[in-house]
Amino acid sequence: MTIRVLLADDQALLRATFRILIESDPGMTVVAEAADGQEATGLTREHRPDVVLMDIRMPGTDGLAATTDICARPELAATRVLILTTFENDENVAEALRAGASGFLGKDVGADVLLAGIRTVAAGDSLLSPTATRALITRFLASPDDTPSAPPEGLGSLTDREREVMALAAHGKSNADIAEQFVVSPLTVRSHIQRAMNKLHARDRAQLVVVAYQSGLVRPRPYGNG
Repeated sequence: MTIRVLLADDQALLRATFRILIESDPGMTVVAEAADGQEATGLTREHRPDVVLMDIRMPGTDGLAATTDICARPELAATRVLILTTFENDENVAEALRAGASGFLGKDVGADVLLAGIRTVAAGDSLLSPTATRALITRFLASPDDTPSAPPEGLGSLTDREREVMALAAHGKSNADIAEQFVVSPLTVRSHIQRAMNKLHARDRAQLVVVAYQSGLVRPRPYGNG
């Protein structure tokens, strides 16, 4: 099945470069291009892409506002947003994750990483494993001074193992890492993640991580401690 991608970036040259890279993969196609967030939202509603590759900094309606709008629309529940940004310096990435983005990539990534990232979020997973991503989540998504929000409906229905797996995922551990720790298969870990997502009505793994921090199930590690 072909992955349908929408490009949202105010730089035409960069959009053209991404289009060439994406369409070099026989399993992907670019269905539309947008130069700002408002256009991205409109074209997403029109084309219903599998993945929106969204620049977070655009004139007018930026990528954060567009992500919030797209992810709030029930009719676009199947669309995933992949944010393009720099890792350490953009606090808006945390807001994008809260809004429903499935992860983020740096604009300087190689072609293989870009294509793998698109495939990852299209499959319902998220890009939360790299060290830079863990540091960003720890620094911006929650801080030791934050007061946890009220636990979401469904948190109490999680099993002990689902809570443990959810906590490890929130610290950036991959399924393989978690499987090794618990001496189970990655498929078993994926099942635990999926059940937790269903119980908490999280659209993907990224949203599960957001819930883990905001509910206080996981407290962030001090920035810079891995």
